[in-house]
Order: sequence, then C-alpha cells, then structure tokens
Amino acid sequence: MNDTALPAGFGERWVNTMFAAFLDRTEALADLDRRAGDGDFGANIAAALRRARTNIDAEPPASYAAWLTAVSWGFLGTGGTSGPLFGMFFRELARCTKDSEPSTAEFSRGLSAGLATVQRYGNAEVGHKTMVDALAPAAETLAARVAAGSDPGAALDATADAAVQGAAGTASLVAKRGRASYVGEVARGVLDPGAAAAALILQTAAAACADRPGDIDTGWLDTAT
Repeated sequence: MNDTALPAGFGERWVNTMFAAFLDRTEALADLDRRAGDGDFGANIAAALRRARTNIDAEPPASYAAWLTAVSWGFLGTGGTSGPLFGMFFRELARCTKDSEPSTAEFSRGLSAGLATVQRYGNAEVGHKTMVDALAPAAETLAARVAAGSDPGAALDATADAAVQGAAGTASLVAKRGRASYVGEVARGVLDPGAAAAALILQTAAAACADRPGDIDTGWLDTAT
C-alpha cells in the first residue's frame, strides 16, 4: 500500500477551491432544490460558506484540521437538515489526521467516517436519493485505491468520478429521505441537490490535490438544471 501524504497546502487549497466552485454554482443547486424540495438548499450552502469564511478571516487556520474545522462550523450553524449533516461530515474529515496534511489512508478513513456519521444521523442508505448516493461509492472507491497503492492524485480523481456517477444516478430515483420524499414522483428525473453538492465537494478535493483549482468539469451538473 502506497500511503502517501497529500501535497503541502492541500487543506487550504481545497477549502478555497470549494468556496469558488460553490459560489459559481449556488444557483444551479438552488434550482435542483426548487424542483425536488423547498428551494432553500442553495441559500443554505451559500450561508454556510459565508460563515466559514468569517471564521477563517477571524482566525486564519494553520493546519489542514483547522481549515476543515472552520468549514464544519460554518455548516453546523446552518438551518435545514443538510447543513448539520455536511457539518458533521467535514468534522470527521478534519479529525482524520494530526499532521499538517493527511495521508491518503487517513483521508480515506475520514471520508468513510463522514459517510457513517451522515448515515447514522440522516438515517439514509444508498438508493434513498440523498448525499449518501454520492458519498458511499466515493468512500468505497478511495478505500480500494488506497489498498491498491494508487498515488494521491489518481486516487482522488477516481473518488470524485465515483461521487459524480453516484450523484448523477439519483435522477432516476424516488426519494426515501429528505424534502424530496414529500413530492414522490415529481422529483424523478431531478438530481438530488445534496448528492450533487457532495460530488462537487469531492471534485474540488481532487482539483486541490492536483493544484488545478480552475479545472473542474461540472457539465454533469450544468446540464441537469
């Protein structure tokens, strides 16, 4: 197993890449939620990231864990169901290492722990049309890539691709959890916004690892709105 540390500055680049990516796509996520839920998802994501940015500006993070903790607190203070779930997800990712940057194995364990926490508190499984549909295949893929000794860039690229495929697959599902479960067949054909956000988060992680923050292919999201 090639358990290589993610590159120096990964945490900072990831968070800043995430902020930029979501700023550009807040309306797309909001549109998905208007079609499958109550329409506040985009606004809640934007509020969470603004809160995280305020935390960062007030106390500049000095480590990977501090960067991810700032994001976690931003989401934990956001209303709705998805805000706290994403907050707990990022909290597990923040806890995955005590070093400046996590190894790929530590990041994998953090991703799996985040998934388990989301499932425990959200009571969701794969196929329920939630963020779990993106996170579960991503966590499985990263664990397999770590076991196979993949280098960090290739491992995170494969993880992001698995998340995107999982998110794209939610369009064919009828929701069993979340706001979309209230509208039944009306939401069939619409991507789950939580799954889409989870996939975008992992795409930004892959982009940050490769130091290509502006190179994120979200055609799958743009064509779905």
